[in-house]
Amino acid sequence: MRWVERSELQNKVTCQARTRMSEISILAIFILSIALIISIFRFITANEIYTKILVVNLIGTKIVLLILLVGTVSIEKDLADIALVYALINFISTIVILKYYEDKEATK
Repeated sequence: MRWVERSELQNKVTCQARTRMSEISILAIFILSIALIISIFRFITANEIYTKILVVNLIGTKIVLLILLVGTVSIEKDLADIALVYALINFISTIVILKYYEDKEATK
């Protein structure tokens, strides 16, 4: 009888921990969404091209974090792979765009 009570207690504690973790993840998603909106506003108001490129890279990084947080809430393992691929594409595209503008300015 004691074993059954202990198992039920462990299940109850695990369920409470998962609920708390989901609440924290949802709060983090909300805060990160606000930061993403601020970054988009920064992109619109930026004057220099290099600032815009860095802000786009920042937005991509925040989107990767959002994908990972949504994956923790929904318990989807595929979202971590998608976030990793998106991060690699974000990094490579930033390097290519910076190289393009560097070459463009060198020819002037």
